[in-house]
Amino acid sequence: MKTNKIGFIGGGNMASSLISGLIASGHAPEQIWVSDINPDTLATLAANLHVNATPSNEIVINAVDVVVLAVKPQALKEVATGVAALIQQKQPLVVSIAAGISLSSLGAWLGDGTAIVRCMPNTPALVLTGATALYGNANVNTAQHNLAESIMRSVGISLWVNSEADLDAVTAVSGSGPAYFFLLMEAMENMAVELGLNEHTARLLVQQTALGAAKIALEADESPEQLRKHVTSPGGTTQQAIECFQQGGFSELVAKALTAAYNRSIEMAKQTGAL
Repeated sequence: MKTNKIGFIGGGNMASSLISGLIASGHAPEQIWVSDINPDTLATLAANLHVNATPSNEIVINAVDVVVLAVKPQALKEVATGVAALIQQKQPLVVSIAAGISLSSLGAWLGDGTAIVRCMPNTPALVLTGATALYGNANVNTAQHNLAESIMRSVGISLWVNSEADLDAVTAVSGSGPAYFFLLMEAMENMAVELGLNEHTARLLVQQTALGAAKIALEADESPEQLRKHVTSPGGTTQQAIECFQQGGFSELVAKALTAAYNRSIEMAKQTGAL
């Protein structure tokens, strides 16, 4: 992967994070190209990451083996149709990180035979701890499959799903998931202040507790249910809190929330695909 030339169309936060991750994993900056309509964005990327920065999508495509589409979903059709002829000529792997844009729409805009991988990253990719799901069309070969995975792995874990429809479930779980944890952290922090802690202490305790719980869960061979039981002593403070959560319908509320996110992902995909 370190010998492949990688281009980004769109130089926003997610593209910047991916570029930083690629460089941190040993990819040479001079083998990375990025285009953007904002000259300030290009100047910042060139100055900070020393990559090839240009306002021309065509220059990027001509230079690389893989093109990462990192523009907003509502702008993707215009961008894709604008470079379709060159994509057909050069036949690079195309990786899309635009939420809600289906492989069929991408294929229609870019042309038949294009090797395309759809990715659903999440915002922790900005701090190189992301979770990304991938699904590719039938034109993606083994080498391209591995290349797409390697690119996304530079900012966290990357997993292939069994069907494109699974990306809607991924959106509901990991795509939107960081906000769920922030909501819980927000509620815990607010209550900690009400219980008498100052805001700085409350925030630091909540943040470190969230980090520690996630680290234990990642490193343990046990399920979250088993881990919860390990720290819930009968008759203790944790049991009292857990019982309050359960009596309030916590699990049912989580299920309802994720279902709402899942349904909205399907709805948005239909809307954006029709743009």
